[in-house]
Order: sequence, then C-alpha cells, then structure tokens
Amino acid sequence: MKSGFVGIIGRANVGKSSLLNSILERKIAIVSNKSQTTRNTIQGIYHEDDTQIVFVDTPGIHKPTHKMGRELNRQAYYSIDDVDVIMFVVDGSTNLGGGDKYVLEKLKDVTKPVILVINQIDKLNKEQIFNKINEYKDLYPFSDIVPVSALKHKNIDTLIKVLKTYLKDNIKYYGDDDITNKSIEFMITELIREKVFNLTEQEVPHSVACVIESVEIGKTSNTINASIIVDRDSLKKIIIGANGSKIKEIGTLARKDIEELINKKVYLDLVVKTVKKWRDREKYLDEFGIIEKE
Repeated sequence: MKSGFVGIIGRANVGKSSLLNSILERKIAIVSNKSQTTRNTIQGIYHEDDTQIVFVDTPGIHKPTHKMGRELNRQAYYSIDDVDVIMFVVDGSTNLGGGDKYVLEKLKDVTKPVILVINQIDKLNKEQIFNKINEYKDLYPFSDIVPVSALKHKNIDTLIKVLKTYLKDNIKYYGDDDITNKSIEFMITELIREKVFNLTEQEVPHSVACVIESVEIGKTSNTINASIIVDRDSLKKIIIGANGSKIKEIGTLARKDIEELINKKVYLDLVVKTVKKWRDREKYLDEFGIIEKE
C-alpha cells in the first residue's frame, strides 16, 4: 500500500482544478475563467487497489491587493508545508510570466519533491512542448516534468505513475468510497457559485457567496433552497437579470450538476440577497470580505 498527500499549486487560471477533476474523473472542484475561483483548499482522493493519493487543490498564488487575496495565498502556502509532494502546474499554452516566476520564488526553500506539470499541451505541437520543457527546467531543480492535458485527459496515467514513486506512507487515510474531504453541502454551494461566475463573466467580483438555507429530502427528489449573497444592490440586479432570466439560467445549470453529484432529482430554489439583509452578515464579512484595494 502506498499513500501520501500531493499539493497542487500554481498561479491563477492555469487549470489546477480542471487537472484535479481529470485525475479523479469526476467533478469535485469548480472551474471558471475568473482568477482565484478556488477559495478553499479542497482535497480530492484518488484510489487504486494498492494506492491512495490525497490531492490538495489550492487557490492560485498571486500578488495580493486585498484581504481575500492574502487569505487565499495563506491557504496555498500552508499546503506547501503540509504535503509530501508538490505539483507546480503551469499553462503551457501561454508565455512564462511574472506570475509563474513569483510562485517559483516561493518554492526556492522547499526541500520536498516538486514536479512541474505543464498543462494544456493539447494546444501545442511536439516541438512546442519540448521548448516549453527547456524553458522551465533551468529555472528550478524539478524532480520530474510531466506534460499533460487536463481537458483531453492526456498523460494523466503517466502523471500518476510518477507521483507514486514519491509516496512514502502506507496508511489508508480515507475510505474506499471517499472522493473528497468536503461535505455535499459545500460542493453544492460551489457548483452554484461556479455558474454565477461563468454566466456573469467579469461583471461580478469575488465577494459573491452561496449558502444553503434549507434542504427537504424526499424519496425520489430533494428540494434545496439556497441564497446567493452579494455586497451591493447593483450586483443583485446583474445576477437576477432581465425578468429573472439570469438567475433562472444559473439555477438550471447548477441543478444539472447537483443532480449528477447526488444522483437524485433536485428542485433548486435560488434567491439573491445583499449582505446587509442576510442574517449571517458578520460571517460573510469575516470569511469572504468586501474586496477593496488598500
């Protein structure tokens, strides 16, 4: 039996959550083209007969300009200290930039194995992949370099084989049926938040929160009442949309993913509230903060 913890780090928007979903062949981490979509460290558990790998997906490391940014970085740095192996994920289809160098600077004192994972190779030819490897290999003493495509599920098996060589534990940390350390309720709220981001593009900032107000469990279906919390009325209007069109679309797409997650029919009732009218206002301000540059 081999087991261990693998931290997934990198700058924002390089496909860390997509990679985790591809490894597990199941969606447990939300995906958006907005930076810093991942707001919590999320553990995904990969199982084989003789192997258990606990992947820790982290918020994208970046230069913070507000309270939430500092908190996201803190979570990512904590994962570096608390895992056996680090996967540094980069987007192979973009140029090496300051964000990647910023993360590498944070890794300079790390003594544990760091594996470079070059994502999105489906957008590159063989020569471009080779050049990308050469571009990174002299910047840091990586233990291994693995090019992959999370979208096309390419080289994922190779990545798993490489990771296995660095696992030193022989303890089964989770049960065979566990795929994540997060609750179903948390995953449902994340799926709703994902739809808000994807359907509003850059109009809505990260101070959006989603909470489940109540769940009615039936024999063949569940009724879920959830709230989308925003910090001002202008955002509320954007999320609701003209004649309720946007909130309806958010609900329809979220419901499909939730039904797949819990394998049960779902009736999803969504409302949008401003933080000043939400009963747990202090919790919102403490956990998510109102994003203001300092």
